[in-house]
Amino acid sequence: MGCLKNAQYTLILNTRFTVFRAIELQHYLDLNHDSGVANYEIGNEFIRVQFKKNSKIYTYSYASAGYQHIENMKQLAQYGDGLNAYINHHVKQLYVR
Repeated sequence: MGCLKNAQYTLILNTRFTVFRAIELQHYLDLNHDSGVANYEIGNEFIRVQFKKNSKIYTYSYASAGYQHIENMKQLAQYGDGLNAYINHHVKQLYVR
């Protein structure tokens, strides 16, 4: 199984079939205009974050970062402030690899 990604889509390749799912990124509000976060997507057990410096999308999940961190990140993303600082202080390296 392999996975190809770009800023808008994920293509998952499997020996039996191919699944194509559009990633529904939302623009991060960034109330103070000081964040490195550009876009995000919230799922049931994850949050995906795209930073301004590159187009790579980082997925943080319950399994990789823990339930409370993910729920905190979801709230900050929806509020539009503090997500970048939270990631840097608490979960920077805890994304899904």
